[in-house]
Amino acid sequence: MSTISARRGFFRSAVNALIEARQREASRYVSGVLLGFDDETLKAHGYDREELRKTARSRYV
Repeated sequence: MSTISARRGFFRSAVNALIEARQREASRYVSGVLLGFDDETLKAHGYDREELRKTARSRYV
């Protein structure tokens, strides 16, 4: 493997890891905001309060 493609692979992996981390962070944030809605609204939109609580409290692995 050449040096250029090795560097490209490193940066691609780093960017992908950053994107995944930000997606998890956004998911936790959205779950926290959705927990502010009442149970009827959550049910009408297909959400379960217990599942949202689990997602909102999840940590990075």
